[in-house]
Amino acid sequence: MAAFGDDAAAMDSISRAPSAHSAALNPAGSTSSHGDGPEDVADSPAPAPKKTSMNSDGGVETAEEAVEPAEPDINELCSDMFEKMAIFLQGELTGTCEDYRLLENMNKLTSLKYMEMKDISINISRNLQDLNNKYASLQPYLDQINQIEEHVSSLEQAAYKLDAYSKKLEARFKKLEKR
Repeated sequence: MAAFGDDAAAMDSISRAPSAHSAALNPAGSTSSHGDGPEDVADSPAPAPKKTSMNSDGGVETAEEAVEPAEPDINELCSDMFEKMAIFLQGELTGTCEDYRLLENMNKLTSLKYMEMKDISINISRNLQDLNNKYASLQPYLDQINQIEEHVSSLEQAAYKLDAYSKKLEARFKKLEKR
């Protein structure tokens, strides 16, 4: 695995001469490309000191693994995370509950509208049945009116025939009178 940044510099310094290694371990003596200002130094934890020892193999220094400083109160961070997660979940559940309440209210209103429409349709059906009953009760009278109309039209035809016959008789009478 390739190392980057400060880790790469530390590995390079291990393989170099002891003077280069001590310069790499001393961050105050070297300039950093991260731009550590006063506010950056206060925010980042101080690096743990590394123990160096001289090995009998030709003066190569070895470094022990640095121990990271303890995180600032993990219990507080965990409890803060759990509180925020609880607030988030409470908000999600509240939103879902509100959606269900809205849906319930909409269903109630729709049910009421359907009940009103049912009542209206029942009233229309009842009125239509009443009209059908009244029409059925008037049907004999309507049949009589139709019969009377037929008789009147037959009488009218007879009257036209009688009028035509009387005109013929009148014409004959005038013809006989002139002779």
